[in-house]
Amino acid sequence: MTVSRRDLVTYLLAASLAHPRLARGAERRRIAVIAAPTNLGLRPAPGGVIPGTWKMAEVLLEAGLDKKIGAARVEAIDRIPYQEEAQVGTRIRNGHSIRRFSLDLASRVTRALNTGEFPVVLGGDCSVLLGCLVGARGAGARGLIHVDGHSDFFHPGNYDTNSRLGTAAGMDLALATGRGETLLTQWPEVAGALVADEDVIQVGERDAEDPLYKTAAYGDILETKITQITIQTIHSAGLSAAVSRVLARLAARSLDRVWLHVDLDVLDQSVLPAVDSPGAPGLSAAELTELLQALIASQRVVGVDFTIYDPDLDPQRRYTQTLVETIARGLSGLIRVGS
Repeated sequence: MTVSRRDLVTYLLAASLAHPRLARGAERRRIAVIAAPTNLGLRPAPGGVIPGTWKMAEVLLEAGLDKKIGAARVEAIDRIPYQEEAQVGTRIRNGHSIRRFSLDLASRVTRALNTGEFPVVLGGDCSVLLGCLVGARGAGARGLIHVDGHSDFFHPGNYDTNSRLGTAAGMDLALATGRGETLLTQWPEVAGALVADEDVIQVGERDAEDPLYKTAAYGDILETKITQITIQTIHSAGLSAAVSRVLARLAARSLDRVWLHVDLDVLDQSVLPAVDSPGAPGLSAAELTELLQALIASQRVVGVDFTIYDPDLDPQRRYTQTLVETIARGLSGLIRVGS
């Protein structure tokens, strides 16, 4: 029997509300927005232009995102200035600054989770994933759903670190799984990697089905136990099938408290070109909304971060409202049972 995307989302929402334990837990949840203004994990754009992703949270909040998702409170981390030159003792651009920013973010995520809140972290670039995972681990969560148009799997095993400074936004999944400098792979109170390969589901990679992908530097992700669901698979098999596969993997690994990372470049460049690395094919805004709804409705997601929208690439704010509506609708299950 074929299940439509709408039927799957409706079923998951109904099931979560019908389950007494989950319903009671949901009623206690409040949404806490954590603004994480950073561009530390990106390289300068052509011409030496410093990326503007650090403005993402401010712009989305000015557009009313916190009210749209029914947030109980909003807090912000102090921005750390971008440094173009290499920092001493690391071959990762802004490496020491990223660690400091991540530890600050982690403490806030842990505190939110331990007080029964659902943290919504607004980046920033993809390096915010590290702080989110440190924080989630601190609250007893494990596992990662990594929704991104790229696998972000550069690490010292697949490129020459002496040839250029690494950028954490292009290696966040590698770092999260323990590949790379100890500066960003070893964290207080966390034994081993932030997340095991077996507990990662990567959704939305658009290049993995290219014949050259296996020979590309980051293609070694195919040799790991990370589950990959490409954008082509989503479009050929259907979003409901992809969601079913994600949930089946979470169940198989007994992952009932996982973090959700959403790099907005998973959206097709026709929907959102104002990102560091736009591309196609990608999700439509409606598809991302439905994906978020289904994952949230599973009651396995404890928090989410959104990253990589760059307001400097959208001076007329043409795409801001689309993002606000997409995120708000995607988190609408939280509004209904958590506000």
